[in-house]
Amino acid sequence: MDATNLFTGVRIVPVVVIDDVELAIPMAECLLDAGLNVIEVTLRTEAGLASIERIASKVPSMIVGAGSIRSLAHLDAVIEAGAKFGVSPGSTDGLLEAASAAGFPFIPGAITPSEMMHLLQQGYRLQKFFPAELAGGCAMLKAVSAPLPEISFMPTGGISAATASDYLALDNVRAIGGSWITPPDLLRAGNFSAISRLAKDAASLGL
Repeated sequence: MDATNLFTGVRIVPVVVIDDVELAIPMAECLLDAGLNVIEVTLRTEAGLASIERIASKVPSMIVGAGSIRSLAHLDAVIEAGAKFGVSPGSTDGLLEAASAAGFPFIPGAITPSEMMHLLQQGYRLQKFFPAELAGGCAMLKAVSAPLPEISFMPTGGISAATASDYLALDNVRAIGGSWITPPDLLRAGNFSAISRLAKDAASLGL
C-alpha cells in the first residue's frame, strides 16, 4: 500500500537505531517536543521491535514506522507491534503483495530506474532511495525526475545536517530520513538535551 498520503506535510524522518527499549519512550517524547512527529525505528537491533510497540502504545501522537523490513515475518511482527508504516532497503514481490493485502503503508527501496518503474507498476509512488549518498545522491534523483515524474522519494543513507537542505530542495523528494538526529552514542547515554537540539535544527529544515 502506497504511503504517499501518510507523508503529506512530513519532511524530516529520524531514523533511529535503538539498543535499549527503556529509552524508546523518552526518545519519542523528546522528538515530539522538538517538532518531529514521525520516526522510523529500525529492526537492526533486538530492541527495535519492542521499542516500536512501546512507542505505538505509550506515545500515540508519534507516528512510528519500522525500518529495515526484510522478510514476511518482519512485516507481520511490526504490524502486530502497532507500526503505522514500514520501510525496506529494497523489495520483493512477496513483501509488496503482503503489505498490499494487509493495507499497510509501505515504502520499498529502489536505486535503479528499472526498480523504480517496477515499484510504480505495483502502485508505489513513494519509494525509498537507499543508500542515497552512495547511489548518486541529489544528482541521481535529479536525473530520474524528468523520465519518472510520477515517483517521489524518501532518500536515506549518508544524509547529514549539512546535506539535508540539498535533498529537500528537490521536487521529487517528499521527505528525507536521517540518523544524524539521534546519534547512537547520544541515545545510549540518554543525552536528550543534545538530541533535542539536533531535532529542533532538523525540524526547522522542513518548514
